[in-house]
Amino acid sequence: MKLSIIIPAYNEEKRIGKTLEEYSKFFEEKLGKNFEIIIVINGTKDHTEGVVKEYAKKFKGIKYLNFKEGGKGFAVKEGFKVAEGELIGFVDADLATSPEEFYKLCNLKGYDGSIASRYLPGAIVKPKQSFSRVLASRVFNFVTRSLFIFNFRDTQCGAKLFKKQVIDKILEKLSISKWAFDIDLLYNSKKLGFKIKEVPTRWEEPGGSHINLKKDSLKMLFSILQLRILTSSFKRMFKVVRPIAKATYGLLRRESQNL
Repeated sequence: MKLSIIIPAYNEEKRIGKTLEEYSKFFEEKLGKNFEIIIVINGTKDHTEGVVKEYAKKFKGIKYLNFKEGGKGFAVKEGFKVAEGELIGFVDADLATSPEEFYKLCNLKGYDGSIASRYLPGAIVKPKQSFSRVLASRVFNFVTRSLFIFNFRDTQCGAKLFKKQVIDKILEKLSISKWAFDIDLLYNSKKLGFKIKEVPTRWEEPGGSHINLKKDSLKMLFSILQLRILTSSFKRMFKVVRPIAKATYGLLRRESQNL
């Protein structure tokens, strides 16, 4: 069974090399030629492409795409379109999830997909997250579970894996390509009756994150509210509500920058 691993890469020249080295060596040993790593470079302004090209010469399992448009969700969707594996997953470029931890997601007995979780019993997170980040994660998760009736404790961990038939059926249904992409993916899987499990993971923050907690929290909240409207019977009203919502978001963002 072939495995496809998609890695979205935005300005990752300093981190992508080590990730490609470790993932390629690990999966060559485990699966031989039955895997591919698809790096989707998106909107990058550094030399990520050059680094990826060098590793593609070294490891035959590496492929890459390059787009001017950015966003993790956009990049993952483009990777989905070209993935050839019976199992298709994605992982962040920063090596917060090791190849050993990603491989654990491949055990899908009785399930159609699996997602890594930092908040299940048995999970290990290093270094320990700050109180503000833990609080933001808990609030985000509470809002998400309330709006979408999820049981997942961690929708945002950057490692997920699905059977090909899941991706084939939900790809065209995905309407959000940025902050709420993971939730859109899981929600559509749920609506179609697919069974997705959470797997406790070891997650190690390497530093150099592109996330700005204060600025990006509002973007994430706005995105999940937008997604909930788009997936409800009131989506026609969104054309009227959206300009008001965007104006409100802009005001809140300016206020947060002044804090």
